[in-house]
Amino acid sequence: MQIASGRKPFVEPLRLGKRLKEIRLANRWTLEDVSQRTGLARSTLSKIENNQLSPTFTVVQKLIGGLGIDLPQLLRPPKPQTATMGRRDLTRAGDGQRHPTPTYEHELLSHQLAQKRMIPFKTIVRARSFDEFHEWVRHDGEEFLIVLEGSILLYTEFYEPVALEQGDSIYFDSDMGHALVSIDETDATVLSVCTRADIG
Repeated sequence: MQIASGRKPFVEPLRLGKRLKEIRLANRWTLEDVSQRTGLARSTLSKIENNQLSPTFTVVQKLIGGLGIDLPQLLRPPKPQTATMGRRDLTRAGDGQRHPTPTYEHELLSHQLAQKRMIPFKTIVRARSFDEFHEWVRHDGEEFLIVLEGSILLYTEFYEPVALEQGDSIYFDSDMGHALVSIDETDATVLSVCTRADIG
């Protein structure tokens, strides 16, 4: 249902009412129990569950806080478990899959786990100058990077270079050209997490 401005309401009343009742029954709570937990009147909770009331943002906050859940849990049920749920892939220190290049030494982590949504890898940054790169590094998706050791200069296609020290992190679109160089005598080490495996 659309409101006059063309925007959808903050929450979809039918979904939220149904979810609230599901959560309440799953925990064997009465309306009075939920009322005491959230500070909301039983009549208000009943109207929400029966789709007679569209809760305000303040009411939603009280539900989240009182029930000890987060917003996604309130708005939609958990997905049913599939064969891929509960996977894990342990990588001991130094046991990653190594991919050395003239500028970087990548160590691919969790490399035995197929069809990952995230690609984590640790990189020793050998390069000391942007001139060592024949072209921009770029790949589909997004990338999160944190400096584990040393200091780097991050070059990106549309921004001025930025210096990152140990503990600094950055998130960027990785189809934007980028390159890292170490700016200390020792090679810097960074941890990156990408949405695709085709690292440069």
